[in-house]
Amino acid sequence: MMGMSKSGFGAGFGALAVPLMSLAIPVPQAAAIMLPLLAVMDGLGVTALFRDADRALLKLLLPAGLLGTLLGTALFSVLSAGTVAAVVGVLTLLFVAQRLIWPPSPAAVQPPRWLGALLGLASGFTSFVSHAGGPPIMAYVLPLRLPPLTFSATMAVFFTAINLSKWIPYAFLGLIDLRNMSTSLVLLPLAPIGVWTGLKLMRRVSQQLFYRLVTIGMTLTGVVLIWRGLS
Repeated sequence: MMGMSKSGFGAGFGALAVPLMSLAIPVPQAAAIMLPLLAVMDGLGVTALFRDADRALLKLLLPAGLLGTLLGTALFSVLSAGTVAAVVGVLTLLFVAQRLIWPPSPAAVQPPRWLGALLGLASGFTSFVSHAGGPPIMAYVLPLRLPPLTFSATMAVFFTAINLSKWIPYAFLGLIDLRNMSTSLVLLPLAPIGVWTGLKLMRRVSQQLFYRLVTIGMTLTGVVLIWRGLS
């Protein structure tokens, strides 16, 4: 699921990974296990999509996202991952509801840049805590109605930088250990399979179907995150 999300196909499903893993292990351990897998997926995605990224959009979103990871580092021991997950889940469902009730039109006004910076900050923060940075950033990027390939490439570059910034803080917090990294190694073969599958599907679906899949992914993500937070 995370690999397909990293390719851009069904974006939103990837945020389900840590909540689902946390059914069996603590959230911080699940996040640590996922980090090396994200590094592999990011490398595959960026290699395939880097040239198609929207650089102007990245200049707006990326600094805010990196600031969000710093905030996540500072608050990691204060806020529970469940609390963050529940908040992200509620905001995700509210965004989906707004999109369904007031669907975008060609004449719709694009969201302001300050909102992009704010949601970029939120994405970096929630990504650090539970690798659930997709829904906040999508709330800004989806209304821009980018071509699917540009959308996927921009998200790939954004989250590659965000995930690289997590390694030192995670190590400082004691999450990079032999047990977690060994588990990552066992799961590693699934990463390129997911990315490859997502890239193949993404290039063969229409833009309308692509965004419908994203909406479905965000809805399921919101529900699972709220459930995880409440439990």
